Amino acid sequence: MTRNNNELPPRRSAGNPSTRPENGRKQPAKTVAKKSTKKKAKKRGFGARLGRVLLTILIVAIVGGLGYGGYLYWKLEHGILDTGIDKPVPPEQSATVKPLTILLLGTDSRPKHESFLTDVIMVASLNPETKSATVVSLPRDTYVELDGYKKTKINEFYTRFKSKEKTSGGSAEEEMKTMMGKYLNVKIDYVTVLDFQGFRDIVDKLGGVKVNVSADMCYKDSADGTNINLKKGPAELNGDNALDYVRYRKSNCKPKTKGSDDFDRNRRQNEVLNSLIDQVQSFGGVMKIGSMLDAVNDNMKTDVENSQLKDLIATYWNISKQHVEFKPVTGTWKSPYVYINEKELETARQSLHNRIAGVSQEGNN
Repeated sequence: MTRNNNELPPRRSAGNPSTRPENGRKQPAKTVAKKSTKKKAKKRGFGARLGRVLLTILIVAIVGGLGYGGYLYWKLEHGILDTGIDKPVPPEQSATVKPLTILLLGTDSRPKHESFLTDVIMVASLNPETKSATVVSLPRDTYVELDGYKKTKINEFYTRFKSKEKTSGGSAEEEMKTMMGKYLNVKIDYVTVLDFQGFRDIVDKLGGVKVNVSADMCYKDSADGTNINLKKGPAELNGDNALDYVRYRKSNCKPKTKGSDDFDRNRRQNEVLNSLIDQVQSFGGVMKIGSMLDAVNDNMKTDVENSQLKDLIATYWNISKQHVEFKPVTGTWKSPYVYINEKELETARQSLHNRIAGVSQEGNN
């Protein structure tokens, strides 16, 4: 189906995530991921290593392939993996020769809980000559003061743009590209939006994710069916439990288990990401990558053209995780906002520019 430049094709509705028996320690399956709760006031340092949970999907879907590029290319050629955008891409704009910057958004949208709040806000710049990428992540509660826009949390912009689509005549996704490009002082070429259902499906398609649960975690909410009950120690988690693991904040059980701050959650996100990448690069993961990307496809909206996605896969299918630089920007929490660390923000902006320019970055590839 032909789409105009500003319209993103909707994806099929995903079904409930499959629950799989786990090897090793078993954790109970979940039906609905728990909602975010308010954070306690505290100062956030530069300790986080990654962005939000959907980075696991985004790296695989946009940078990914990781060992199975030929098969993915075949799927694209035969229309099995389809972005819905059939426009031709000029040769000079191809990902094979041009550095690209992609806005990555993850929404807290779940079955029976549609939401356009963006729990994930990341911008990734990729350079085909150096086969490397820089991923900048921003806290969802970041206070944004930007000329031409109402002052608010960064995660509320997508919802606001969505509510104005009918009257503005433009898509919320294009508005996000413009706004985030202005905020980070970088031209954004594409945008991809995924929801948490995709994360659960990815983990389930891979047969679970191996982690070392750092502490007992217990939280229950009968209103939405949340029932977190994770035990300290090595475990293999299904999609629901993996999502609970990276999002766990506090306990309401008796006895209470230890709560988590943003640093704990970022560390767990890093752990899950690296575990997933290791699994994808293994022989067993390679054999499952087709169905894994199908799961992403079910929960994704993007303006990347079919031909450009082929070029992205051809260029970056074998990228090493050592060549992906993560630049999480943090700040000081003062309810209800995170006031961003301006020095870190400027460093992140420069890192994106350096990646695009192919400038060597000390301590990174």
